[in-house]
Amino acid sequence: MKNKDYLDELEAEAIYILREVAGQFDRPALLFSGGKDSICLVHLALKAFRPGKFPFPLVHVDTGHNFEEAITYRDNLAKKIDEKLIVRYVEDTIKAKKLQDGKGKFPSRNGLQTYTLLDVIEEFEFDACIGGARRDEEKARAKERIFSVRDEFGQWDPKMQRPELWNIYNGKINKGENVRVFPISNWTELDVWNYIKRENIELPSIYFTHERECILTENGQLMNTNEFVQREDSDVIVTKKVRYRTVGDMTCTAAVESEAYTVDDIIAELKEAKISERGATRMDDRVSEAAMEDRKKGGYF
Repeated sequence: MKNKDYLDELEAEAIYILREVAGQFDRPALLFSGGKDSICLVHLALKAFRPGKFPFPLVHVDTGHNFEEAITYRDNLAKKIDEKLIVRYVEDTIKAKKLQDGKGKFPSRNGLQTYTLLDVIEEFEFDACIGGARRDEEKARAKERIFSVRDEFGQWDPKMQRPELWNIYNGKINKGENVRVFPISNWTELDVWNYIKRENIELPSIYFTHERECILTENGQLMNTNEFVQREDSDVIVTKKVRYRTVGDMTCTAAVESEAYTVDDIIAELKEAKISERGATRMDDRVSEAAMEDRKKGGYF
């Protein structure tokens, strides 16, 4: 019998959590964006439930500012594994609720995602939403439990977290409440890439080095040029070899200069990295020290 390594332990824990969700909840959903973490969740779900069908649909809250590579991958994967994909659009929510769209040079819709997410939870009466957040990403996410209870308004109170001793997860909720579930919460970015290598998981090309035209910001970030960004004559436009460590909106996610053409290259690069993936690339997390926590308290994933 071959010896288990730490990836086997992380995989086993995630599969156990996914099966706990299937056993404890009536209407779960897996939030899927076409990013590497949610791709790993789908891979884990295949291991957890095949040859049967998933006990939940894939759900994507589409901001309309997504990278084309991620959306193409999303659609192709759902078709390949023959699982239900539900897509709801922030653009529709903006119109229906008469919300103010993002402003400024890089108009992020990340905050507006909350409204669409809460609407889709209400529409399908989801009682649990599975996501790929990890504790190493950001300090607010480090406060989360595996089963994170939200009240009837979708709000999160970091002071009202349930204990999770001996891997016992309590999914008991009152009517109208919701649980956000994070099966890879204990993984790191490097763990994710080591797992991708071991399992030979296919990813969108945006994660690997390619040439891209970018706006070089005052603080040195490389922002993608696209139809949603307000171009100015004073902008410094550069074409660089870049890749994306995390795939959010085109308007708030910066690229990093890289020569990483393979998974092995990325793993080697990450071993030398000094900044977390969100800290290095997500403009929306730089609004304030508590930007992520404030969004989560309002219902953000």
